[in-house]
Amino acid sequence: MKLDNKKIFQTLNPNKVWVPVIIGLAIVFAMFYMDPNLTAANLKVVFDASPIFIFLAILVIFFRDFGYVYRIREITDRQLTWTRSIYVIILWEFASAVTPSVVGGTAVAMFILNKEGIKMGKAIAYVMVTAILDNLFFVIGAPIILYFAKGNIFPNSKLLESQLGDSLEAIFWLSYALYASYSLVMAAALFYRPRVFKWILIKLFSIKFLRKWKHDAQEYGNQIIEASRQLSGKSFRYWLPIIGATIFIWSSRYLMLNALISAFVPLDILDHVIVFARQVIMWIVMMISPTPGSSGTAEFFYGQFFTQFLGKYTFVTSIVWRLLSYYPYLLLGAIFLPKWIRQVFFKKKTEES
Repeated sequence: MKLDNKKIFQTLNPNKVWVPVIIGLAIVFAMFYMDPNLTAANLKVVFDASPIFIFLAILVIFFRDFGYVYRIREITDRQLTWTRSIYVIILWEFASAVTPSVVGGTAVAMFILNKEGIKMGKAIAYVMVTAILDNLFFVIGAPIILYFAKGNIFPNSKLLESQLGDSLEAIFWLSYALYASYSLVMAAALFYRPRVFKWILIKLFSIKFLRKWKHDAQEYGNQIIEASRQLSGKSFRYWLPIIGATIFIWSSRYLMLNALISAFVPLDILDHVIVFARQVIMWIVMMISPTPGSSGTAEFFYGQFFTQFLGKYTFVTSIVWRLLSYYPYLLLGAIFLPKWIRQVFFKKKTEES
């Protein structure tokens, strides 16, 4: 497989950090301007936060990032050092932050791994595995956490009801069905019958109105076969830490917000479960957002989902939430990307000469 380097570097462009920042700030200012109940005094409530829980929220973010670094190192059979794993994750997160969530940073991740010395076939396999495991966490974990939430998963928002009616619930379950179907098909293709999957793709894209994408479908089928070959024969000892890391990563991702909300208002056990569960719903909404890193979309829906718990703290915590969980990756990506390019490209040229 050959990646379009030009398109990759168009994505990995430090100047792109301004797009999601501007969109996010525009939405925040619009929310502030359009809500008559919001004044400058509402921003001062940020000082009501419990330092202990703010520290806990930041700590959970570090746990999540450590989980990502550990998982990519284990997936690559420790071919990457800890330092190189950190670079890979930061740049992967940066790519995800500057592209629409529905697009993601998959091709960029393959490119980064390949430039770190991992053969393209293995890079494809590793990225596909992470995508499947992440989706399976949602597919398997969502019904469990929603069950414990006791039906309190969809927010009672007049704005959402007026704009979406009951369609938010329909969107969630439709998206869930699509994610479940996609995950099962991809898992079967990758681990069970990759050649059958390629044959079905070719037959499907042989249909007249799909024929122009037949070459791409054939190439994708070849990628699946190669990725399957790279993963065949992996033992249980290989998969156990990777699966455990995936559960740890996504639990940490969601628990960060639980800690942040607890910094402003007390939550009982059921409240914590509901907050956790609603993030599952929000994740779906953010995944179909057309904006880079769900910028703007995340801030808007945050208020609709969590004002029930936060009241006057809703607006300020939405800003703090994004400042902690999203914007650092834009900054880190802009810092680490030039260093990585010098290390991977110019250093190699110097060594060759």
